[in-house]
Amino acid sequence: MASSPPPLAWPAVHKRFAAVLGANRILKRREDLLAYDCDGLTLHRHAPNLVVLPRSAAEVVTAVKLCVESGLPFVARGSGTGLSGGAISSDGAVVIVTSRMRRILDVDVDNQTILVEPGVINNWVTRAVAGDGFYYAPDPSSQNVCSIGGNVAENSGGVHCLKYGVTSNHVLELEVVLPDGSLTRFGGHVAEMPGLDLRGLFIGSEGTLGIATAIRLRLLRQPETVRVLLADFAAMEAAGDGVRRIIAAGILPAGMEIMDNFTLNATEDLLRTGVYNRRAAAALLVELDGQAAEVEAACQATEDLLTAAGAEGVRKADSPAACERLWEGRKAAFAAMGRISPSYYVQDGVVPRSALPKVLQAIAGISRRYGLPIANVFHAGDGNLHPLILYDHHEPGIVQRVEQAGADILHLCVEMGGSITGEHGIGADKRCAMALMFSTMDLDTMTRVRQAVDPQQRANPNKLFPTPTGCAEASRRSVRVPVEVY
Repeated sequence: MASSPPPLAWPAVHKRFAAVLGANRILKRREDLLAYDCDGLTLHRHAPNLVVLPRSAAEVVTAVKLCVESGLPFVARGSGTGLSGGAISSDGAVVIVTSRMRRILDVDVDNQTILVEPGVINNWVTRAVAGDGFYYAPDPSSQNVCSIGGNVAENSGGVHCLKYGVTSNHVLELEVVLPDGSLTRFGGHVAEMPGLDLRGLFIGSEGTLGIATAIRLRLLRQPETVRVLLADFAAMEAAGDGVRRIIAAGILPAGMEIMDNFTLNATEDLLRTGVYNRRAAAALLVELDGQAAEVEAACQATEDLLTAAGAEGVRKADSPAACERLWEGRKAAFAAMGRISPSYYVQDGVVPRSALPKVLQAIAGISRRYGLPIANVFHAGDGNLHPLILYDHHEPGIVQRVEQAGADILHLCVEMGGSITGEHGIGADKRCAMALMFSTMDLDTMTRVRQAVDPQQRANPNKLFPTPTGCAEASRRSVRVPVEVY
């Protein structure tokens, strides 16, 4: 594995990169580097020794080759909105930031594709093609700031993943700089390509197989009609039953999201929308889209099903502005927590829909056990939980307690037949938890694939896969507390 040069060697490294790429393409001052010491997960911080800011694929190639020649690992970084510590420098890695690569290279309306650079912001894609009647389906809550390159690295999802899938369902082709600095392409203009699916292998690899420098995305026709329903429930179990009834009836919404009372009050305090019932134990948002007649029928059926499940009130929105107003609070849920707590730690586990009531009860027990407030907001349709653990980072010893609470939630998800991540990725944060889901042989197989592409493991070291030393240290620092599932 690549190793960092000794501290005295960094000035020489800075000089070499500046000489080849230009001084305006690197950051080396401490005050500049601090802006890159974490991603959206602020639980752990580590400032890099060097940041590179390429503007083209050729400059990414040059930066990676310089890393190889200097014996340095590297970390790819987009907008830095990730929530798993995947874009943090480690082992003296050079951070290669693609946020200046923001060109839309080609729009092919006839074939419903668009070719973009990795720094293009998620919602810019839809804005670029909306006038032609198209949109890009994956929509993380951070879609106003997160980049397509990061979405590809993490295989991001969003509200609409229930019906339309995650990023991997919408990427046709990738231009990639491999860890040795060579440039290649995975996939093609059409969905089905012969040979091994290297495109699929790269998506979700979290920067461990290289850096994407151009991405061809699939576009969808804008639906003829969109309706959004907001239902209030006196109990979280009733909201979960509403989700179950909708799916059992054969209705496939574009998205279904639940916020608990803690979360909906926090968002209402922030936005003052007036649309959320502050007394409700849970708010369930359901979006339906498609042909007008189909949506109207599904909307009426869904309202009836929600009422049968115990909804105390159901509001409907049928104009774009009204739909956006109902969704506004859900999109701002994470930001709203910033007004309540100095820090928060978000988890990203997945459980079967049928297990949601038991899991939420168990999370409430974890909250009580550790004395930490936990807000719940999640993709109810596919069981992707986003519990937000609130804490004050100034409190002595708090980080270990927060990490242990988060670990208990991950154990809980796996015990219920789920996963340790749905869309935020593994990164540095959850790599030690990979052993909860995969056997030693499974992990060895994945590592062999990585080594075939990157024998020296220069690309994003110490991410995604557990390392014996690091994970042994983590296990010694904390003792697992059994999770009670009621």
